[in-house]
Parts: sequence; C-alpha cells; structure tokens
Amino acid sequence: MQARLSYSQHARATLKLGLPLVGSHVAQMAITLTDAVMLGWYSVEALAAEVLGGTLFYTLFLVGSGFAWAVMPMVAAAAASGDETQIRRVARMGGWASMMFAALVMPIMLFAEPLFVSMGQDTGVSALAGDYAELVGLALIPSLLVMVLKSYLAALERTQIVLWVTVGAVGLNVLVNYAFIFGNWGAPELGVRGAALASLITTSISFIVLAIYATRVEPEHALFTRIWRPDWEALGQVFRLGWPIGMTSLAETGLFAASTVMMGWLGTIPLAAHGIAMQVASVTFMVHLGLSNAATVRTGQAFGRGDGPGLRDGAKVVLGLSMAFALVTVVILLVMPEPLISLFLDPDEPDRAAVIGVGVGLLAAAALFQLMDGGQVMALGLLRGVQDTRAPMIIATISYWIVGVPVSYLFGFTWGWGGVGIWLGLAVGLALAAVLLLVRFWGWSGRNVGARALQEDPETAT
Repeated sequence: MQARLSYSQHARATLKLGLPLVGSHVAQMAITLTDAVMLGWYSVEALAAEVLGGTLFYTLFLVGSGFAWAVMPMVAAAAASGDETQIRRVARMGGWASMMFAALVMPIMLFAEPLFVSMGQDTGVSALAGDYAELVGLALIPSLLVMVLKSYLAALERTQIVLWVTVGAVGLNVLVNYAFIFGNWGAPELGVRGAALASLITTSISFIVLAIYATRVEPEHALFTRIWRPDWEALGQVFRLGWPIGMTSLAETGLFAASTVMMGWLGTIPLAAHGIAMQVASVTFMVHLGLSNAATVRTGQAFGRGDGPGLRDGAKVVLGLSMAFALVTVVILLVMPEPLISLFLDPDEPDRAAVIGVGVGLLAAAALFQLMDGGQVMALGLLRGVQDTRAPMIIATISYWIVGVPVSYLFGFTWGWGGVGIWLGLAVGLALAAVLLLVRFWGWSGRNVGARALQEDPETAT
C-alpha cells in the first residue's frame, strides 16, 4: 500500500507541477493582454473591436478545448496504470476531435460582422471586429492543437516545455504586433488585423515547436505516425469526456460574452473599460486555472492508482493554495486599480479619464468574485481528474445562464447599476457554481473513495 503523503508534501508536489502551468497560462494570457495593450495605444475603437472579436474567438476556442482538456485526465490515468498504448490513442484522437470542431465553427468567425450587428453593437466597431475575427479565426486549428499537446505533456509532468514555449510565444507576438499593428520595420499598418495576423503566426509556430519536442522526448508514443488513421473507439472516449467539458466552458465563457454584449449596449467607453478589466481579471484567473490543471493531473493519477486518501488530501491542499492567492488578488485590485487600467491606454487618449472612471468600479466588482471564480475552476479541475464531466456541465449551465445572466441584466439595467451591476451579476453566477461543484466533488469522493480508503486503512479514512 502506498504511504500517505503529508499536506506539505502534497503542496510541494502540486506547486512543482502547477507553477509551470500557472506560468504558461499567464504567458498565454499575456499574448491576449499585449494585443489589448497595443491596440489600446493604437485607438479605443480598435481595442473595442478586439474585445468583440476576441470574445467570439475565445468562446469558440474554449469550447473546442474541451477535447484537449479531456486528454489530460485520460493520459494521466493511463500513465499511472502503465498503459502506454492508451496514452497514444487518446492524444491522437484529441487532435482529431479538435480539428473537426475547428472546421465546423470556422464559418462563424469568417462571417462575424453581421452577428455583432445583430447583437446591437455599434456598426463601426462591428466592422472592425469582423475584420479581426475573419483573420484570427484561421488560428483556431493551430491553437486547439497546441492545447492538445500541452494537455498531453502536462499529464506526463513535462510542464517546463509548456511554460517556455508559451513564454517564447509572448515575445514573438509582441514583435509581430509591433510590426503589423503600427506598420513598423517596413510592414503594412494593419491595425486590428495586424493583431489577428500576429496570433495566427504565433500559434502556428508554437504548434510546430511542441510537436517536434513531443516526437523527440516521447518517441515510444509515436503521436504523429499514421496520424491519418482513425481510432473510432478512442475518438468516442475523448468525445464522451470532452464535449461536456466544452459545453461547461461555453456556459462559463458565454456568461462573460453576454456581459460583453450588455456592456456594448452601454456604449464604446464602457465596452473598452470592460475589456481592460476583463484582461486584468483574466490574468489573475490564469493562476487558478494552472492550479486547476495540476489538480486534474494529480487527481487523475490518484484515480488511476485507486488512491482515495491521496485524492482527497490533494484536493484540500490545492483548494487552500487557490484561496490564498485569491485573497492576495483582492487586495491588489482594491488598492491599485488606476495604475492597472492606465497600462492599456495612451496618455494622450481623449477618453482616458472616462475609461479609467468606469474601469475602477469594474475592478472593485472583480475583487468580489475572486474567491468564487477560483473555487469554481478548482472544483471543475478536480472533477475532470476523476472523469466526471456531465454533472458539472449541468451545474454550470444552471449557475451561469439561468442565474448569472438574468441577474446581470437585472442589476445592470432594471435596477440601473450599469457596468458594475453587470459584473456583480457575474459574481452571483460564479458563487452558485463554486458551491454546487464543490458539493458535487466532495459527495463523489465520499461515495467512491471513502469505502476504498476504509478498506485499505481504517485510520486514514477518518
């Protein structure tokens, strides 16, 4: 019987695995962040267009990433049980599922402008957003394949390469943005389309680098050998686990996308402030997401070994780490909102003071849901580790759409609280999801590992 780890040992193991993943997610977010900063310096209209087009891209990207997220716990469990063949099968078919999804939704990105107009957005901003979406949509395929390879490598605890490739992508994205947004170094001045082109180039190169690394360090898996041959059984396994994850991501991302649409109804300045506040809040969320990925891998390993006590102890530790970071974030958002918002705006921007005025209130609201946002994503990571994805999908849909979106509208428009009210509605939806998902996880672990723990060691089950 495997010795039970102490909480400090769980914390060290989680941080060893999780910190590079946190870094990679922060770096990934930095790509979007630099797009927003550089477009904000180009013009407020370009920033607002990127907010709309980027929200659509990110929504579709997260839904498609469900198949990549499914690869992570399946590879972790297979590796823990020594099933090398299963590792190869699910990783390959995760790539298949991702490409099929990208091909299916590509027309939405190519014809996005009428969609934005139909949602009541400003026609000028919608036209710019359509230009951005048309080009950045081509990045869906490499972006999703990058996610599959990151999940595969993270599940095998090869997280350093995930970190450094993503960090390199940030630098490359800044350089290409500088060239094509502003027309430097002899490149054409493309504005918002330049940011989209940078995303396409950056994600394509990232995929090539990760693919070369995976084939060289894990040659026994032969991921790309006869990649054209379907494995219908493994594809079915990935699909069954992955589509609820994608729908859960859609429910959550849709909540924030709906808030973007509602902010657009308030005008260009509130929409630009919303975009900035979302970027800041998303950076802090990436820390929780990285810890959540570590929770998925470690829970998947414990699940594959049948280690019930380790599963529950690890869950307690990772939740504690997430909560500690959330408390630090609350202080930062409340103490220094103006310096954070100012990073995104040209000092000579005529609307600078108005955007900052709206953004300060939004960051105060964001501080309120730090614990809630961290709690819900940690619970999702733990549940994915034990391959429980359908119930979380239902919980997320109810919390975000039946509760969160209506409450955002109620607070923002019916009660006249404006942008802050919309964001407080987000907090309500996230809080409900966090509570219900954590109840689901502890209930699941109690039913499924409690009996096993008691059988193996009566003292550790208490």
